[in-house]
Amino acid sequence: MAQSLSKNLIHLVFSTKLRRPDLKDEFRSELHAYMATVLKNLKCTAIVINSVNDHVHLFYKLHQTVSLAKSVEEVKKSSSKWLKAYLPNFSWQAGYGAFSVSESNKLAVIKYIENQAEHHRKLSFKEELRVILEKHNVPFDEKYLWD
Repeated sequence: MAQSLSKNLIHLVFSTKLRRPDLKDEFRSELHAYMATVLKNLKCTAIVINSVNDHVHLFYKLHQTVSLAKSVEEVKKSSSKWLKAYLPNFSWQAGYGAFSVSESNKLAVIKYIENQAEHHRKLSFKEELRVILEKHNVPFDEKYLWD
């Protein structure tokens, strides 16, 4: 094959350090736009980004020349620096959850991410992450899952 082709859709989720409720409505849309720009600079395509007060969900197409770890590192590092203009002591949690999404599930994931505020009236971030990990059959140990 003369050319490299790929389509890797990624659902990325990570929390503020200690799940502090730092992500305020006053700068939330700017944060999402900033994260989309970071992805664009990596040649990745943001599909939808949304957050609630203690965590963020990003759904994007990973470019074939960029590793998943590099995309996560750049989004977290750059957005953390950006957020420090609003919150001088801000930081993200050390880890993250990243999940591949099939084209057939794309619309469901978009809807899920768009409806985060409604979703979190029923579930905490911890409960949500457990559900996502179980749905994707990702083994985990509770004692290492939380900061």
